This record gives sequence, structure tokens and C-alpha cells, in this order.
Amino acid sequence: MSVKVNPNVELSHPLSPLSEVEIEKAVQIVKEQQQLSEHVRFMSVMLHEPKKSEVINYKPGITIDRQVFLVILDDKELKTFEAVINLTSEKVDSYEYIPGVQPNVALEEFEQCEELVKSHPDFVAALQKRGIDNPDLIMVDPWSAGNFGVQEHEGKRLLRAICWQKQSLEDNGYAYPLTGIVTYVDLNKMEVYKVEDHGVRPIPTTPGNYHPEVDETIVFRNDLKPLEIIQPEGPSFTIEGNLIKWQKWSFRYGFTPREGLVLYTINYHDKGKDRPVLYRAALSEMVVPYGEPTVSHNTQNAFDAGEYGMGQLANSLELGCDCLGEIQYFDGVVADVKGNARTIKNAICLHEEDYGIGWKHTDWRTGHVEVRRSRRLVISFFCTVGNYDYGFYWSFYQDGTIEAEVKLTGILSTGTCEDGIQTKYGSEISPGLNASHHQHFFNFRLDTMLDGENNSVVETETVSETLGEHNPNGNGFYPISRIFKTEKEALRNLDLKTQRTWKIINKNSLNRVNQPVGYKILPGENCFPFAHEEASVMRRAGFLKHHLHVTQFDENEKYATGMYPNQHAGGDGLPKYVENNRSIDDEDIVVWYTMGHHHIPRPEDWPVMPTAYINFQLKPVGFFDRNPAIDVPRPEKKCHATSSCHTQ
Repeated sequence: MSVKVNPNVELSHPLSPLSEVEIEKAVQIVKEQQQLSEHVRFMSVMLHEPKKSEVINYKPGITIDRQVFLVILDDKELKTFEAVINLTSEKVDSYEYIPGVQPNVALEEFEQCEELVKSHPDFVAALQKRGIDNPDLIMVDPWSAGNFGVQEHEGKRLLRAICWQKQSLEDNGYAYPLTGIVTYVDLNKMEVYKVEDHGVRPIPTTPGNYHPEVDETIVFRNDLKPLEIIQPEGPSFTIEGNLIKWQKWSFRYGFTPREGLVLYTINYHDKGKDRPVLYRAALSEMVVPYGEPTVSHNTQNAFDAGEYGMGQLANSLELGCDCLGEIQYFDGVVADVKGNARTIKNAICLHEEDYGIGWKHTDWRTGHVEVRRSRRLVISFFCTVGNYDYGFYWSFYQDGTIEAEVKLTGILSTGTCEDGIQTKYGSEISPGLNASHHQHFFNFRLDTMLDGENNSVVETETVSETLGEHNPNGNGFYPISRIFKTEKEALRNLDLKTQRTWKIINKNSLNRVNQPVGYKILPGENCFPFAHEEASVMRRAGFLKHHLHVTQFDENEKYATGMYPNQHAGGDGLPKYVENNRSIDDEDIVVWYTMGHHHIPRPEDWPVMPTAYINFQLKPVGFFDRNPAIDVPRPEKKCHATSSCHTQ
């Protein structure tokens, strides 16, 4: 692979991801200067981003203090602290106690939880009631406990664990759920708090394996020919530190334990200058509500980003499996609970893809044909959250489009059928095996910066023209638009009937037809939640009520569910942010878009799910004077061994 990396550029930028050395230095400083005990856990260590104005005005040679933000849990005192460490001065800039919150669950706590549960006598007794004497092949999946108003849970940091039984070490245990056993683990004390047994149920007997080493009925197809992605001259992108440049696009990447991949300062080079589009873009929150109200499942929901952290659960990607072609990988660096740096090798993948026809026209009078191939730059990461696997992909197109896409795969969360009867709240995906109906909601935070910091959002709906002499055939229709003035005006939902769209504009930057430059949100799949408004998940994830929120920029408002959603009673995040009803017209604004995947499981989703795709695009509307991909070169028509424009 040949990737152009400029060795003469300044590799350290205020938004560069934290290195292993920086993480461990920050931990060392706070340990020494705050005299922390051995009872503390480092729940999150991430870059404390400089102020937006400092980054925008930054030039090489300017010194900006390098700071690190930490969430620290003292599990003896049962207190959570936030710290900001200044690596430049090697001082603690702030250290603050945050009362009444529960920080996220760490990866190491998942692992400890499984061993604790399997060794507890009450859990062993529940297994024995089911004729299971050896817990070695028991799988325990820890789920966040949520908040259901149970008074005895107040002040405790809990996980709710459910379990399955493997038949062998490499077996897919999700085929054999032990529905009815629920175990609560107190993470601060790291001990089993309570084991509930809601009754023995028949365990399904049909295997659900998905690789041939453990299922001899899986025989690979033998008629699939090799497909190779070859770029003899290397890829078209260049890398300078964490700055990526490709086809007039430029942006910086970052990585946090909560959001995973973060993109900064996204610009498009046009008219001789870099024109800003977004300052910051990332997944803000992901919520998965389950729809089964039975005692074993009615508390089952997950806030995967806020409760667990997509970054800390990121996969190490492999060439030829997760990514194809000329690939550039970047590591993700996070911290473990002891404050040691942990590097996730190849956490981020960068590559180019052919994307079919970019544009084409055949002049039928002259026979002249012009066609251009579309190419896109894709930067992505994949993470595994228990049974589910999620890929997060950002794509940049030559026509100025930006796309955010989520790929959902992995294994369904399974249970037994109630009393051997299939429930209406799930699907029987294999004999006696139930998969609950559920939904996946993804909220993306888009700190917009179209040709400058002050932007507005326009809502446009299409209406039919009235009948009359002005519309004699009844075919007329036209769009009507309005600009949102305040945050509460912008609490909006999609409407297919009116083809409702939302466009970000800059009133102070006009195009050649004297209209404000803009980018619109182009939705893909979406849905509404079916949980009642009084449901715990709706109180805690109030943002689900609306597909769109627009807020005035506040550097402390980064997450749709607030800073600490784990076991939070609700009301934080976007519902709280918009309460002040601030001005969002010609202001520094943040656009929050929520998209949902509605999943009624089917037998074909078992034993491992074919990937489902959900996305949205940001598409230029008057941002350019004409098709920005008009200068993409003609494809090479000459036939050769690896590619061709057409058959000669």
C-alpha cells in the first residue's frame, strides 16, 4: 500500500487523539496531586477539547494547553469526580465532585461480572434446578440495570445479568437461553447483590452455530470468484498527523471511549479556499428499547454509548475481512480502570470505494456520451456490544455529499417462549427460541459551520396548488419554508405526506442566485418509538420523541442523554438543553438528528444477522454554484486486466 504521508508537517494538533504516553501522564498527575487511593477507578479518560475559537484560529507554532478530561470513581467513598489535567503545565486544572450520578460501565467490569455471577451459590442453585451442575459453559451477559424507581436500587451501581448455556466451548450459547434467572451485581462492591429465579422453562434444543468448525451442515459455496480491489498508484488521500485530505475534502479524526470515531473541521475546497461545513460530528447516543413486557425482559433496554461506550468496545479490524482495498488504519487509544493506556490496534479504517455512476448523459441527437464514475472516501469503526455488532461509517462524496451510515449485525438477544407458547412480543426464530421485538435509535450531533459559525435551520414542506385557472390540470405543487427562531420551534419529526426537509443555511453567505448557501438532511430509514411516554426508557431518552433538535452551541452539551445516563431517572440531555428556548437563528448552532431501525426479528436473522443498513446524508443545496463533481475526470476506456470502462 502506498499512502501519502507528509513528513514535514506538524503532527501535533490541538485536536490530535490522545497518545498512550499522554493518558498515563494525566493519570499519574491526578494520582499524585490529588493523593488518590487504590480504590479509584478511571471510568473515562479523553481529550479535553480546546475552545472552538482557539481551534479555528490555530496556526502551527501557536501554543494551546493540552488538557485531558477524566471521570474518576472512588468505589469506597461511592463518589464520582471529574478532573481536567493540564499536560502542558503538569497541573490539575480542576477536580470536582459530581453528586447523584453513576458513571459508565467499564470493559473490565463486564468480565468481572460474569465470573462473580457464575460462582455465587444462589446462581449455582438456580442452575441445579435446571439440571445444570457445571457453570463453566454458562454465558453471562451484563446489562445496565436502568432506572425503574426501585428504592432499594438508589445509590447502588448495578448491572442486571441474564444467562445462556453453551453445549461446548465454541458453541453459540444464545441458542440455549436460561430465561427466568436474573442476577443483579453491585459494581462498587463487586459482589452479587441479588439472584432472582422466575421459574424453570424448557430450554430449546436446536443448535444455532454459524461457522463450519462447529456445524458440519455449513458448507461454503464453491462458485464465488475472487474480487480484488487494486490501486496500482496507491490511494488518492493524504494523511498529515490526524488531518486527512481527499478530493477537495479535508477533516481531522479523533477517538473517544464514549463516541468512538469523531470528525472535526470538515472543509471542502471551493473557489480557491477551504469552505467549512461542519466543526464536529459524532454519534451522540444510541438507545435500544425492547418491546417485551414479561418479567424477564421488561427492564431490557440499553444506552450503548452513554452506559458502555462505543469507543472502548471497538474492534481491531482486519484487512480483507472488515475492510477491502488500499487501507490506512489508525489505532484507538483508551484507558482501563487502573488508568493504564490500552491501544485498540486498527480501530479505525480509511479507504476509497467506487460508488457506481456519479453522473451521466447521452445526447440522443449526436450520440455523444459523457459519464463519470463516483468515488467516495470512507472512514469507519466497528464495535461489539454484547450480542450485537455495529459499524459506524462516514462517507465523503465528490459531489459534496456527506453520509453517516450504521451497519447492524451480530446475534439477536434470545429467550425462551413463555410456557412453550410463542409470545406476541417477539418472534420464534428457531424451535422454542424467542427473539423480542426491539428498536435501535441513533442520535448524531452535528456542530454545523457552513461558511462560518453563525447558521440557521430552514424547514421546507411541499403543498399542492389549489385548483383553478392558475392550475387547470391540478398538477401544480410548490415548497413553502420557514426559519426556526428558537430551540422549541425546532422540535420536529419527519412527515412523508409533506416531504418535510430541514436545511442548514448561512444567511451571511449567498450563492450566485442570491440565496443563502445550505446543506439539507436527507433521511434514510427512520421510525418512532413504541414505548409509552411514561415508560422508563422514554423518561431517560426523551430525545426519542423528535427526529430533529436544534440547539444553540454550548461546549458542555455533547450528549443527547446528558453526561451520566447510567441509572439516571431521566430529564437530562436534549429535553433539558432546550428548556431555555435559546435563539437558533443566525447563531452558532448544533443540529441533532435521530434515526431509528425497527426490528421485528425473522428466522433469517438467526443464527447471525445479515447486515441491516440505516443512514442519513447531508446534501448541498445551493452551497455550490453548479455540480461540484463536474470536474471529475473521464474514466479510462482502455481495457486491461483489472478494470475497464466498457467492453470493446
